[in-house]
Amino acid sequence: MLRSASLALVALLSCGCVSTFAPDRLSLPPSPEAVQVQSSDAVTVSAAILTDAQAMQHFGVDLAKYQLQAVWLKVRNASPWRLRLMRGAIDADLYSADEAAFLVRSEVPKADFERLRQYFRDESMRILLAPGTINEGFVLVPRAEGGRYVDVQLHSPGRLLRFGFALPLPDGDFDYERLDSRSIYAGRELPDLDAGGLREALQGLPCCTTDDDGRRDGDPLNIVIVGDKAVTLAALSRSGWSFTHRIDLRTVRRELGAAISGAAYPVAPVSPLYALGRKQDFAMQRARNTITRRNHMRLWLAPFRFEGREVWFGQISRDIGIKLTPKSPTLTTHVIDPAVDEARAYLLQTLFTHDVVDRYAFVKGAPVATRAAPRSNLTGDPYYSDGMRLVVVLAQHTVVPSQIGAYDWEQPEGPIAEGQSDEARRPVPIEVTAPGRESLPK
Repeated sequence: MLRSASLALVALLSCGCVSTFAPDRLSLPPSPEAVQVQSSDAVTVSAAILTDAQAMQHFGVDLAKYQLQAVWLKVRNASPWRLRLMRGAIDADLYSADEAAFLVRSEVPKADFERLRQYFRDESMRILLAPGTINEGFVLVPRAEGGRYVDVQLHSPGRLLRFGFALPLPDGDFDYERLDSRSIYAGRELPDLDAGGLREALQGLPCCTTDDDGRRDGDPLNIVIVGDKAVTLAALSRSGWSFTHRIDLRTVRRELGAAISGAAYPVAPVSPLYALGRKQDFAMQRARNTITRRNHMRLWLAPFRFEGREVWFGQISRDIGIKLTPKSPTLTTHVIDPAVDEARAYLLQTLFTHDVVDRYAFVKGAPVATRAAPRSNLTGDPYYSDGMRLVVVLAQHTVVPSQIGAYDWEQPEGPIAEGQSDEARRPVPIEVTAPGRESLPK
């Protein structure tokens, strides 16, 4: 009897007659503390990312195994407009419900596939959002380690509402997880500066990063970002910058493995440097498809504010290679591009092209160094610079480049001219005949 029952059960399982697809719908939002909310023009958007465990429970299959993440959205449309969710703005490589279901089909018996597919369809966020309605659902996107920038664009003829969220997905390893900007200067009343005071204060900051005892100068402190923590993280992640892992045994092992194999590690740790007596408060990077090359920045909270907002100063450079060194806790370090002003310009361009800049300027304060007489960082890499610091005041809302303002403080020389030889292509002079018109050289 037992043997017959066992054989019958095996037969049922093999034919797919016994269901193993058992999603357990979460009460949404799943983690209220992880939800971000923004409102504009009678429209309120809430957003969050499910953790791998939450996605496994809610969808009944292991999305992480297939490099998928579930972005939860809720839109309260109290406006008179019929809005269309531009899902491609969230991620151009998003998965449709049927595509995702087909991808994970091996997780369920064949007999359950149609149930799974319908479930994925039912859980999808609607595209058309009628006035006077509340809609919620999921958009399935390629996995991004550590979190992502979610650009929610709602379109109606003649208008576009845009809501941007930097959604971290903590796993215990990221440096921003321990970032509490309110505690850095706890108990101190920070001065709130005007534009003139900000310029003077920025010029008075240290020239460079240092080692942990402050005796040796390292990379130049060449960038300043004005914006509270949430706005700063959102602007940088919107512009393609990624969060970074903290340095610990697990991440060091992963970094060493990536260095040996040349594999990508888009959230690799950034080694500690020091300013104002402490290591960087957090770091961000834009990585290529190998760990040996990336743009990265370290940022510190300044002991003053501007127009009531936090001020972050820091160091940016471009990594072009990697080398072993006992001077780093990871036993490896990157070789930097000596033209550090190029990395500074790159930051401004990424922020410009993603509509997050309100104003910008340049101030003195970083060290001046030429190609003929370069300076060196703490690991011996040479660099040269015009000695300017880029200052970016982040926008509270989208600002197109034609509306960006500028303070006429200093004019940088430009990173390209500094690195070019006498034989390089030079500008061809022309005669300007009228505003907006020019005559070509004869």
